[in-house]
Amino acid sequence: MKKLIFLLMLGIASVSTKAQINVNINIGSQPLWGPTGYDYAQYYYLPDIESYYYVPKHQFVYLDGGRWIFSANLPARYNNYDLYNGYKVVINRDRPYLNFNDDRVKYVKYKNWGGRQMVIRNSDDKRYYVVKGHPHGMPPGQAKKMYGKGNGNNGHGKGHDKDKH
Repeated sequence: MKKLIFLLMLGIASVSTKAQINVNINIGSQPLWGPTGYDYAQYYYLPDIESYYYVPKHQFVYLDGGRWIFSANLPARYNNYDLYNGYKVVINRDRPYLNFNDDRVKYVKYKNWGGRQMVIRNSDDKRYYVVKGHPHGMPPGQAKKMYGKGNGNNGHGKGHDKDKH
């Protein structure tokens, strides 16, 4: 009976350990203009235009007439904004735009940073080769085979911290 209880407890511990190892990675979903160094990014906050980008759905989130708009494109008023040169703050919390006033104050120091942040398109990091349009791109299956497992960091890296910038 003691052996049965021990085996049962060992099985439960094994299952809970496996659940804790689950890691979120969305490198392939991040745009070429996204910042490097993050295995996971839920939102980018764009201080120059006080807007957000929702990575999973590839949508910009911006205020228009007091309402938050989700769109595949920025509005015409931001036509001259350069996504590659503007600073992006990675925010990993649900609906960060609900705390917009806090984010605007917290990240105002990153306005007009113009090009001082490495973007995925310009990176030689092999993790980003799976991003569509990357200059060193390769088929995602091939990149996953070569760099997905056994890359030394097991998927852990920047981007797992809340509100890392």
